[in-house]
Amino acid sequence: MKNKKANDELDVLIDEIIVDAYGDDEQSWAFRQVLEDELELPKEAFVIGEPVTVLTLDYENERRGITARCRREDGTEYQVAACDLFFPRSTTAARYVAAYRKWLGIEPYPKGNLPTKHKPKKATQDDLDLTRDMELIALAVKGNAISCRIPGKGHVTLRSTRSWDVVPGELITVTPHKKWRYAGHPYLSGEIKSWRLDVAALGLTPLTLEDEGMWLPNEEYWGEPDKPLEDWEKQIIKRGPRPAYEMEQIIPGEDPDDPDTDPILESVELKESGDYGEARRTLMNLLLADLRCLDAHAHLGNLAFDHEPEKAIRHYEVGVRIGELSLGENFEGLLPWGHINNRPFLRCLNGYGLCLWRLGRFKEADAAFTRMLWLNPADNQGVRGIIDDVRNGEPWYEQ
Repeated sequence: MKNKKANDELDVLIDEIIVDAYGDDEQSWAFRQVLEDELELPKEAFVIGEPVTVLTLDYENERRGITARCRREDGTEYQVAACDLFFPRSTTAARYVAAYRKWLGIEPYPKGNLPTKHKPKKATQDDLDLTRDMELIALAVKGNAISCRIPGKGHVTLRSTRSWDVVPGELITVTPHKKWRYAGHPYLSGEIKSWRLDVAALGLTPLTLEDEGMWLPNEEYWGEPDKPLEDWEKQIIKRGPRPAYEMEQIIPGEDPDDPDTDPILESVELKESGDYGEARRTLMNLLLADLRCLDAHAHLGNLAFDHEPEKAIRHYEVGVRIGELSLGENFEGLLPWGHINNRPFLRCLNGYGLCLWRLGRFKEADAAFTRMLWLNPADNQGVRGIIDDVRNGEPWYEQ
């Protein structure tokens, strides 16, 4: 009944908009005019989960429909179909765009396109002190612009020539040069002096752990009966039953009932098609919405792994450290691969271990891989096949 009422209200609104317009061309012009009036441009919106500022609306012909010129946070501008703009459901802008979408014959309120429930707080002019170095939390890197948050305060976009040195989730120290506002959004230019990882300083809510009962080693498959147990297997069996958990997984914009809204899968498909830039942008948008999206950290590490292991390890480590906020210092439970929401954390840990090995940090790599075996004795990621090479100091080789 609620959906029927909402649809009826949209039908009434559509009739009001096109009452004096005849034919698709005139009715499109009518929608263009009312959207421009009601959206009060420039206005913030989302396009496929990416925050943008809508600058202008235009209508050229029936084939293209109404278009919107948008500006990303990195300052680049592009044109999209107005029906692809998304606003929080309760707003006037969302209502009029929904009416336009319904008139076009498509779903008025599609799910999974708003990465955040609340508009992020923007930094004020007083927050941006040019007289001293500032520490910022990096949220997303796009071109020469970095979306940041001032700890305990609001968001700001930093422009710096060293932007590609930064990894989301790190704290960066900046010597500020200039500040300004454009279309209501605060900007800062400056020199990046250093970066560091301090997950406790990010102010994140730990991911929840769902109790999945006790794991019993005597019910685990350890291979064929005549196969001798490895030392690590003996130790895990000797330790006895331990509690198993499933870690909360954050994927902003995903609709569990609609696989087409999975931005992680979208980024993988973009990478496989050779569009690394758009794959990276998709993942950055997820972290802009929520730094706790561990799979975004893992896949950003994957993008950098082949050619920049020093950069990849930083992406993986951020994901590992954010996941560890949920585990605490003395976690003795399991995170089995069979519980799919554990996989982003295990992927980050695996990538971190591989980078440590590749960079010749054998002792640390051994610790990371040993931990993986204790967290997931089923070893779905194949650690048992490489850990002896790591312990023997064998150079990394591509599997």
